[in-house]
Amino acid sequence: MRRFVITGAPGAGKTAILRHLELDGFGVVEEAATDIIAVAHARGTSEPWRDPAFIDAVARLQRERQIRGAYLPDEIQFHDRSVVCTVALAAYLGHALSPFLTSELERVRREGVYEREVFFIRNLGHITPTAARRITFEESLKFEKVHEDTYRKFGFELLPIVPGKVGERVDAIRGAIPKGQNG
Repeated sequence: MRRFVITGAPGAGKTAILRHLELDGFGVVEEAATDIIAVAHARGTSEPWRDPAFIDAVARLQRERQIRGAYLPDEIQFHDRSVVCTVALAAYLGHALSPFLTSELERVRREGVYEREVFFIRNLGHITPTAARRITFEESLKFEKVHEDTYRKFGFELLPIVPGKVGERVDAIRGAIPKGQNG
């Protein structure tokens, strides 16, 4: 099984791309932070990311989803973010790396969970706020840079997916997967 990470700044269009890939028959493993935020909002916490425990909650759910995804029959899977994104999020928020996050990062590296090539979805030039996405476009650009630097620091190759129509972006991703292995 080959697991590719799709990442980028908030609001870059990752979800639309992933839905398209899923409809094309690829396995998709959902990201975790938005769901952790939704649960916190339901419990009355308006900004859960301010608590350093938020990072571990995201990393734990990512781990669970990645492990469950191993039981899917898909030859190729696309993961909406990874633990490396969580490391970038911790850096962006100014949170220290916890022992759990550090061990999870090491597990993913040791086991070679993800392909070294990461699809880095470039920003669209604007951002649409949501309940979970309360970041300005300017802040998203800073976060995008932290993501880039973090992935490179851990030895991943970033494959930029430039702004464009969703179908064009999906075609760029499909075209970057070696022939015979893209469904």
